[in-house]
Amino acid sequence: MTSFPLSIDEVLNRGVVEVLPARDTLAKLMSERKIRVYLGIDPTGSLLTLGHAVVLRKLQQFADLGHQVTLLIGNGTVRIGDPTGRDSTRPVLTDEVIQENFKNWKAQASKILNFDTITIKYNGDWLDKLSYADIVKLMAQTTVQQLLERDMFQDRLAKNLPIYGHEIMYPLLQGYDSVAMNVDLELGGTDQTFNMMMGRHLQRVYNNHQKWVLSTPIINGTDGRKMSKSLNNFIALTDEPSDMYGKVMSLTDDLILEYFKLLTDVPLSEISTIEQELNTGANPMPFKKQLAHILTSIYHTPTLADQAQQHFEKTVQQRQVPAEVEEVKIPAQPLKVLELLKLLPTGQSTSDLRRLIDQGGVELLPQAEKLSQAEQKLNPADLQIIRVGKRRYFRVVVG
Repeated sequence: MTSFPLSIDEVLNRGVVEVLPARDTLAKLMSERKIRVYLGIDPTGSLLTLGHAVVLRKLQQFADLGHQVTLLIGNGTVRIGDPTGRDSTRPVLTDEVIQENFKNWKAQASKILNFDTITIKYNGDWLDKLSYADIVKLMAQTTVQQLLERDMFQDRLAKNLPIYGHEIMYPLLQGYDSVAMNVDLELGGTDQTFNMMMGRHLQRVYNNHQKWVLSTPIINGTDGRKMSKSLNNFIALTDEPSDMYGKVMSLTDDLILEYFKLLTDVPLSEISTIEQELNTGANPMPFKKQLAHILTSIYHTPTLADQAQQHFEKTVQQRQVPAEVEEVKIPAQPLKVLELLKLLPTGQSTSDLRRLIDQGGVELLPQAEKLSQAEQKLNPADLQIIRVGKRRYFRVVVG
């Protein structure tokens, strides 16, 4: 739900990579009538991140302008699974898993989407009814060579990995959603452009109707690489306030402006001023703290954002141990550093913990001793508080 006065120009330009076939023609249509726009999601997981927020915010903006907005649940296409960015096929999900995933998904997306202004549809309602003749007609609208042009298929061919027949059907079935709903516009990340353009082609063939495609950028995570749960560089919409604030503060400086533009309602004129100051050598810390406070306020409350900022300033900037530290019991025997960390509820993988150790991100307090060797043995009697990363503290109790 945006907090600034929206305009067609703002919606079609801010946080948008491209509009196909052209922005000006879509802007003209939007000024003449309310358009039918949709975003399709495949509920394959239950954790939403700021990466998802980019396109969800854009969808809500169209609803805020009064257009007819649909969130399409791909309970039909998810049975195939879009192979975008993958070297292998996805597992098939059951209807029960799909429903549970979407239930969790909707609860998180409600932080961004006002479902009173958005219609929810399921593409299984029409895909499951396609006859053999319908499928043949659909497949006749393109060639196998065109379908194999997708980057991930080219990668698999180069690696001599299998491409299954049902996978190359995915763009056609997603494209058919545009036909079934007779839409004017589809939104999606840049990784969905191929599929969305297929829908544009099919909409013209089946309904003789123009369809536009709007793509939003894929943002990078805290380490500057593409935001990904597998890389553990993501910021989840459900992160605790102090974790969300701290993760934003750990962003590389070159992401500050991008996050302001894509994930906040801060006016572009103000962002331009921030850019000018950064370009003339200003300290990025105040702007990053402003960004962290805004994002934490959006997904929690301003009060919790204030508390998260105070926590960050004390524990990271002033290196004070928090008043309340989670207590963890460990066995009364010598432990290697990595073994100790695996006993702590950090939620991080062994490889991530090993990386933290190597990077000097583990510290024994109050001695301020860096634990930089994974195989170093520790005497439990010497342990009091362990700092893991910049923001996590654990009080160790032998028991």
